Amino acid sequence: MTLFEAKKDESYIVKGVFVEEAVTRRLQALGLNDGTVITVLNRKKKGALIIKVRGTRLALGKHIASSIEVDGADERERV
Repeated sequence: MTLFEAKKDESYIVKGVFVEEAVTRRLQALGLNDGTVITVLNRKKKGALIIKVRGTRLALGKHIASSIEVDGADERERV
């Protein structure tokens, strides 16, 4: 599933980031790497997501969120 399809207040594991190379490098610098546990904090009406990554909140637009593959996190891996 993509991050854009994720539900609010749920945790997920990043499986892949499939955007432009420059955007991918920036997201990796912010800690959004394969295997990272993230939590969806809020969803905005126009498609933007607020997520928590390694203790930091990030806002992602619909295009980027739709290009990030995630899987559900186990209960023991929740942030």
